[in-house]
Amino acid sequence: MSERPRADLAVVRVRIEGSVQGVWYRGWTVGEATKRGLDGWVRNRRDGSVEAVFSGPAGEVAAMIAACHQGPPAARVDRVTSEPASEAPSPGFVQQPTL
Repeated sequence: MSERPRADLAVVRVRIEGSVQGVWYRGWTVGEATKRGLDGWVRNRRDGSVEAVFSGPAGEVAAMIAACHQGPPAARVDRVTSEPASEAPSPGFVQQPTL
């Protein structure tokens, strides 16, 4: 049985800005990323944004970033930025403490 080519793996750091804290954004992100089979983490930042690292198949990572533009029903997303990340997160998707 062959493994998936590593070229298909994407690791990105995403920052979500707007009214995204206190609206279940982190919990929503954990659920959505887990459904997509992604590894990584999500946390609030003291500046009011939400930050996440997504790792997994490139198509699933792209779909997760697209979903972040909407977020959970109570969120108002003004901006989503992403950049490649060099860190490989631990398996699974978790919520981390505020930074």
